[in-house]
Amino acid sequence: MTVSVNPADMTVEARRTMLLASIVPRPIAWTSTTSTDGTRNLAPFSYCTVVSTTPPMLSLTLERKDGGEEKDTLRNLRATGDFVVNILSGSLTDAMVATSGEYPQDVDEFAVAGVTPLAADVVRADRVAEAPISLECRLVHILQPGSDTVVIGRVERCHFDDTVIDGEGNIDPGALQPVGRLGRAFAVIDGLLSIRA
Repeated sequence: MTVSVNPADMTVEARRTMLLASIVPRPIAWTSTTSTDGTRNLAPFSYCTVVSTTPPMLSLTLERKDGGEEKDTLRNLRATGDFVVNILSGSLTDAMVATSGEYPQDVDEFAVAGVTPLAADVVRADRVAEAPISLECRLVHILQPGSDTVVIGRVERCHFDDTVIDGEGNIDPGALQPVGRLGRAFAVIDGLLSIRA
């Protein structure tokens, strides 16, 4: 038997919960930005995907804080026009969760997470030295299609730890062991199916 629901008949929280539990797994974009005064911000977002390969672009969707205020990530993006998406492996999950809280704007969230800031090549925001993949991005568009804000950035530089990429540029998901979001839970993706598509 199928259960069918009309999203318009659901509360906002029920609708959000239903979407989060249905669209899985969602990659964690551990996003670093820098404020105009140089404060480092680091926050995880699970609404992330590729939107173009030529030019290479990706999107982040940012919800607002509980009080309706914009998150520091979005404020920094508007002000500086750049960000870094760090892809984390399972060993960084605790550090990532530590940055999911709400902190005052002057708090360095790299310090909160206990990770190492590493200067990016072409953008102002630092990347996470411990992250196996980091993508330096420049802001292309900020869209407001509904309650949340969609940010589209062009990937300007890619950084890969040599443990997750081979000499031909192939990324080994087994070595990467990326973290995904399953509803309100997290999972390390380490079980792979050998299906050729």
